[in-house]
Amino acid sequence: MSQQWTEVETSKFISIKEGNTNLNIHYNDTEKGDEVVVMLHGSGPGASGWANFNRNIQPLTNAGYRVILMDCPGWSKSDTLVNEGSRSHLNARVLKGLVDALSLNKIHIIGNSMGGHSAVAFALDYPEHVSKLILMGGGTGGGSMFIPMPSEGIKRIGKLYREPTMDNLKEMMDIFVYDSSNLTEVLFQTRLDNILARKDHLENFVKSIKANPKQFPDVAHRLGEIANETLIVWGRDDRFVPMDTGLRLLNTLPRAELHIFNRCGHWVQWEYADKFNRMVLDFLKHGIE
Repeated sequence: MSQQWTEVETSKFISIKEGNTNLNIHYNDTEKGDEVVVMLHGSGPGASGWANFNRNIQPLTNAGYRVILMDCPGWSKSDTLVNEGSRSHLNARVLKGLVDALSLNKIHIIGNSMGGHSAVAFALDYPEHVSKLILMGGGTGGGSMFIPMPSEGIKRIGKLYREPTMDNLKEMMDIFVYDSSNLTEVLFQTRLDNILARKDHLENFVKSIKANPKQFPDVAHRLGEIANETLIVWGRDDRFVPMDTGLRLLNTLPRAELHIFNRCGHWVQWEYADKFNRMVLDFLKHGIE
């Protein structure tokens, strides 16, 4: 019987130098496996690698992959900070520090929302360390051709950061997924507990947005530089990052394919976990060509 992973047994910390500061970064690591898959979470209040990807770890480790979940600076148990530059590139630099510290060579990266932006930034800045990319609900900034920006979901995220209440959390999560009836009170309470445990994260994110509203810059003009095979996955009903962003990625990335899930919001890897896991495993083994 394969090992069943838990957050506690895979939990680790590492000090990463960022400028003149040492950041204590939390990550989860299954440690075993010849190929490494790094998962990067989104920017919602209370998010973490484990909360975002706990439905996706086991199939990968069963197939022989080592899985690492990195909590970005300002989320979960990682140190907080006020960021005045590109948060996509900040996260990429921190990931590079983790890659170096763990003596990793090439990594596959799965990025959800902010994690998608960060995965692209990493691929642009450190291409020698990237194998395959999987981008869900993110990858580059910029506006939608069809949806007024900021989107409805991003407005609700901002409200939750400023006023972290159960009502505001439920208001955000109601449009985060397509079918919110699958969200349990336990999930809501766990997420709210995570949010309230680190009010410094909330305060510094609000300060960061005030200092630089474009935390996730548009890098569409550079996407042609990414030669890696890329699987783009999107929910047709994503009300946070509109689906046409996925089309922009498909149009610009030289070696990419796009899969759109109908009746799906911003959390594909959770809403359609089984099918998503099968797609990821097939892509990692066979690529798109």
